[in-house]
Amino acid sequence: MIKNTIKIALVIGIVILEPFVSKAQDKVIDQILAVVGSNPILKSDIETQAIQNQAQGQAVQGDSKCIILEQLLEQKLLLAEAELDTLIVVGDNQINQQMDRRMNYFVENIGSEKEVEKYFSKSIVQLKAEMSETIKEQLKTEQMQAKIIAKVTVTPSEVRQFFRQMTPKEVPEIGSQLEYAQLTMLPSITEKQDLEVKAKLRDFKKRIENGDNFATLAIMYSEDPGSARNGGEMDYVGRAMLDQTFATEAFNLKPNQVSKVVRSEFGYHIIQLIDRKGEKIKCRHILIRPKIDAKELDLAKQRVDSIADFVRTGKISWDQASYMYSSDKNTKNNGGLVTSQRTGSSKFEMSELDPDVSKVIVDMNIGDTSRPFLTLDDKQREVYKVIKLNNKTKSHKANLQDDYQKISEMFLAKKKEDIYRKWIAKQQSKTYIHVDDSYANCNFKLKSWRK
Repeated sequence: MIKNTIKIALVIGIVILEPFVSKAQDKVIDQILAVVGSNPILKSDIETQAIQNQAQGQAVQGDSKCIILEQLLEQKLLLAEAELDTLIVVGDNQINQQMDRRMNYFVENIGSEKEVEKYFSKSIVQLKAEMSETIKEQLKTEQMQAKIIAKVTVTPSEVRQFFRQMTPKEVPEIGSQLEYAQLTMLPSITEKQDLEVKAKLRDFKKRIENGDNFATLAIMYSEDPGSARNGGEMDYVGRAMLDQTFATEAFNLKPNQVSKVVRSEFGYHIIQLIDRKGEKIKCRHILIRPKIDAKELDLAKQRVDSIADFVRTGKISWDQASYMYSSDKNTKNNGGLVTSQRTGSSKFEMSELDPDVSKVIVDMNIGDTSRPFLTLDDKQREVYKVIKLNNKTKSHKANLQDDYQKISEMFLAKKKEDIYRKWIAKQQSKTYIHVDDSYANCNFKLKSWRK
């Protein structure tokens, strides 16, 4: 039996640390290597993270255990602040999604689930149980870090000054970039398909009202992969984060009430309200997408191909075609010009493109319009798409005229990092921190971890 598990005595700023000891074998089976406030970091925490990093193919420069320890020290500082912030909430759905991503990666790169169990010397159930709390803490600290730097912005004059102060060696090399426009065509849904989906969801609603479990039906039938595995449950969201028709229905529900069938850009839903916190709601839903008839899919291809031919022969301009016929609301009013959701820039490197687009655009010349190809839009719906290559640049040294967006992103990232580091330093100065002498030679980024 393990005795003397952990003793932490806070007496006038003095912390007494004892390792986990097995009386029967009289040997250390775990050890506290650091403390941040009242939160310990164990030797097993570092070793487990090292094994996971290795399994995920994460290579590091330098002493990996020192790097992991500093990451955990930062995490504990962020976590302490996150626990005080009522707006930072991590739901089971977020944890499960992150868990699934990690486990899928392990299986893909290590082999079968049995091989994963052998690699970690633990069952899948044990591994998930151990990872769950770690993932929850990491998600909370990510939210806290994002909040610290959320309001950081840069001005054009700051960007210009930042660029002028760069030495020739610091000026980045910009890879070949391209800009393209798109025109998408959604296949029509037949009345028969429309009615079949509505009838199916009405039947689910009736079954739930007669005692069937909503979450069970969502797991079995919902076509939203992000929430289905969690019984259709979504995290707390505000109205602006939802499809308008979905939000209108969901925000008018009472707790546990099931909605009528709702049509959104994603498909058809029934929704159940779980909870409300101020202007945010937590709900679960079942999504069913109408099955697209092969004939309708082929007709969509023919329609978009005909429009592309009109553009090629000059009967209609690309901008007019996009505005009049494209089903993509994000681009149709802007000549079909595609921009990055992450940066807002219209310039892409090949590695940043959707794979379906990159396969087509690689052999195109500036001004070319492609033949139709089948792909998925941002709502995960099947569409036929044609693209036009607007511009393509060669690799070059960055300059303000052509690469302002990239330089602005670099400076914004630097400014955010500086502000984040200042926050960490401030928290260090007012938080009790102890690092074990066995890590005295670690070359930490911030020297003040050791006081």
